Amino acid sequence: MISTCLDVNEKGHLTIGGADTVDLAAAYGTPLYVMDETAIREACRSYKASIDEFYGGKGLPLYASKAFCCKEIYRIMAEEGMGADVVSGGELYTALAAGFPADKIFFHGNNKTEAELKLALEKNVGTIVADNMTELHTLSRLAAEMGRRVRVFLRIKPGIDAHTHNFIRTGQIDSKFGFALETGEAEEAARLAHSLSGLELVGLHCHIGSQIFELDPFCLAAEVMLRFMARLQKEGIQIKELNLGGGFGIRYKEEEHPQPYHAFMEKVAGTVAATCAAEKLETPYIYIEPGRSIVGPAGITLYTVGAVKDIPGVRTYVSIDGGMTDNPRYALYQAGYEVITANKAGKPRNFTVTVAGKCCESGDLIQENTKIQYCEPGDILAVLATGAYNYTMSSNYNRICRPPVVMVKDGEARVIVKGETYEDLCRNDM
Repeated sequence: MISTCLDVNEKGHLTIGGADTVDLAAAYGTPLYVMDETAIREACRSYKASIDEFYGGKGLPLYASKAFCCKEIYRIMAEEGMGADVVSGGELYTALAAGFPADKIFFHGNNKTEAELKLALEKNVGTIVADNMTELHTLSRLAAEMGRRVRVFLRIKPGIDAHTHNFIRTGQIDSKFGFALETGEAEEAARLAHSLSGLELVGLHCHIGSQIFELDPFCLAAEVMLRFMARLQKEGIQIKELNLGGGFGIRYKEEEHPQPYHAFMEKVAGTVAATCAAEKLETPYIYIEPGRSIVGPAGITLYTVGAVKDIPGVRTYVSIDGGMTDNPRYALYQAGYEVITANKAGKPRNFTVTVAGKCCESGDLIQENTKIQYCEPGDILAVLATGAYNYTMSSNYNRICRPPVVMVKDGEARVIVKGETYEDLCRNDM
């Protein structure tokens, strides 16, 4: 299995967190998102332990909310002592509604509206990560109007190519995010933020992309950012905090072998120490932003098989009762997934199929030419490692309801997000 929270029981059924997936499908219906709470908490503790070990406790992991956002995940993050990274007013509102401490929230985004910034200031959000000059001027004006002083980070493009999908590269110069180093824009932004009233420039942020397996890009990004901090220090601009972002790869397919997360932390920490020594910098307080790596492996999605359509000499389509509305990542990125026939999980995977969704789109596929256990109508399919960027990217295309989310712990399940109804779909119609 690609995740430690998955197993096969004596009935030959797939289990997650000790719960039989066939029983879960019967109890809650399909499609169904299922998350394992223990796996989520263990991932949080692993990151915190790594920061304690390699940075002497001078750091904090921030949960990247865009991976999976709901009230319950913020409650868990708060209990585990994590910070949170939010990128919209909606994510911010959800975190606050769950009681997450505002001072541990970092508000990101390349085009925050004035209303979103006002909400953040009103709720005493800990840090705003500024993305552009316009935002810096707006923040300064709002701070003056509200009698506030705002902690500000600058999002910097370190110019690193992380060798990931074009849509999820964010560290190179041609990106909608942040200030570029190559053009001098980053220095200009630092000088502006340092001079504007109401702003306290305390840190820098970078993020080089997502689903990265190599260690070297993270090390290079850390070195670039620290050298930039040293240049600013010579101008009298003292930066004491550094957010190195996230993007740590997870295992979606059996042939993928990501490095253990503490290996990332150990090697990057070594680069940080060496660069700080060379540049005569005090080691900054370090933040990281894991999201996918916390919730991705902890989640699966369950479907019921409808039609099985064999086109001789071409392919076999297995149609499910969900698709791109609950998991758009294959349509967007051709993202790889492992698929298992959950009620036959103990049998060989020797049936080559294309898993097709129910939307009126020829591109509504979950996987093509993938091997699963033989299946027929009524069987339950499980798509693995769907805890990140599935629920949060879901839609109502074709007026399809979003599925519920169930959290499992020690074999017991509870609903943490209710499934939508047809009434919900029409709720805002006039």
